[in-house]
Amino acid sequence: MRDIYFNMNTKERRAAIVEHDEVVEFLIERPVEKRIVGNIFVGKVVNVLPGMQAAFVDIGSEKNGFIYRDDLMSFHLLEEDDDTKKKRNISEFVTQGEVVIVQVTKEGVGTKGPRLTSLISLPGRFLVYLPEGGYVGVSRRFSKEEERERLKKIGGELLTGQEGMIIRTVSEGLSKEDIRQELQYLRAFWRELCQRIENGKPPSLIHQDSGLFERIVRDFAHESIGEIWIDHLPDYQQLKRLYKAYPKLDQALRLYRDRENIFSAFGIEKELEKALKRQVWLNNGSYLMIDQTEALTVIDVNTGKFTGKSNLEDTIVKANLEATKEIAKQLRLRDIAGIIVIDFIDMKNEENRELVLKAFKKALTGDRTRTNVVGMTGLGLIELTRKRVRNNLQTSLSKVCPTCHGKGVVLSDEAQAFKIERQLWEYKGGDQEAVVIEIPSKVQAVLVGEKGEHLKRLEAALGFRILIYPNKALKEEAFSIRYAGSLEEAVLRLEQLK
Repeated sequence: MRDIYFNMNTKERRAAIVEHDEVVEFLIERPVEKRIVGNIFVGKVVNVLPGMQAAFVDIGSEKNGFIYRDDLMSFHLLEEDDDTKKKRNISEFVTQGEVVIVQVTKEGVGTKGPRLTSLISLPGRFLVYLPEGGYVGVSRRFSKEEERERLKKIGGELLTGQEGMIIRTVSEGLSKEDIRQELQYLRAFWRELCQRIENGKPPSLIHQDSGLFERIVRDFAHESIGEIWIDHLPDYQQLKRLYKAYPKLDQALRLYRDRENIFSAFGIEKELEKALKRQVWLNNGSYLMIDQTEALTVIDVNTGKFTGKSNLEDTIVKANLEATKEIAKQLRLRDIAGIIVIDFIDMKNEENRELVLKAFKKALTGDRTRTNVVGMTGLGLIELTRKRVRNNLQTSLSKVCPTCHGKGVVLSDEAQAFKIERQLWEYKGGDQEAVVIEIPSKVQAVLVGEKGEHLKRLEAALGFRILIYPNKALKEEAFSIRYAGSLEEAVLRLEQLK
């Protein structure tokens, strides 16, 4: 059973998914950072790169989107065997200046623009409609293989021409008529979009994907929802109208009226703060260290305070098993995607390695985002990939540190002092009598030395006075040479700084 909490009082709209009293997902929407995954555009090809089998497409956003050859409709519809098709170059399927209809499949990350496809998909409550898909796909999460086969047969009977569909997990037990009704609705919607496409000039937005409310209705099985709390009356009334067709959701809806922020009142804000920390403590005293980069995330498992009660191997296995559940939760909570490497504590016994790997795969079954566990390497590292759809929590809520520029470390006081000293040596042999420098307070003690001895030796070697203004407010690694010239003027400049 899951509860959903909407915090809608500000322009930043937030939703939290809570399962078994634990926050497992955050969804965030901002007016300045509109989510574009699922949006459909009329775009224009601005560059074709045969060496990368990709093309860049102007869709009107800050960065051009990119599309791979295999995601082009013309490539998809080509009736050739796979081996022959894969030898063909992207230049045979798209040209510079060509107008294309594309849909965003992944948000842009870092320096990369959004990823695109021309294989359009329209998600509904029970199925995803693929106007030119040409196949029937069924969710792998159905409990029974017979049900998967039944629904696949129904899908095949309902489709015509090049149509395709993916039948979602919430369709389990549905009749053919239920699926037909949604298919007809999505077909009509696609016909409407086609009319907009005919009138659209590149680059232009043709369709914007559903907002926060609609995605909740669409993506979660209604039977699994316990309560839905929202703190904004106009949005509550909008949800009442939206959920009128869904009695289960309508009964679950609650209006939060207290003055305290809804996320704070239900303990969600604290979980959000924890989700931005590098270190995550586990209940047994062990902990995780999570380091995210643009392309790779590394998770390190440590025993920490957990010492166990029997032998070392048993202690390590218990710590690793506890970590599997928390790692699966953190991946979903932080929406970590791409390549992920997990360094579990080394286990000598091969059976224990398999036990931990199996437990981790089981912990991932609750994740709505597709994951692929590659396996465990000879070094005891578990490798996996997780599909990237939108920016992760860290990217959405934080920015690169202006002091360390994302390194996570800054120069030590000693290293900073020597860096300043090296720059002062560049003034040796000049005609200045004195130099005024502004440096962080902590660095002054190192540069001056015990009883000022180091500064005296430095002044004697350089042949000019060094006047220091220690600034407590100065950022780490920041310093500046404020003046170089006569001693009289240098003293005046130092007084002005003070």
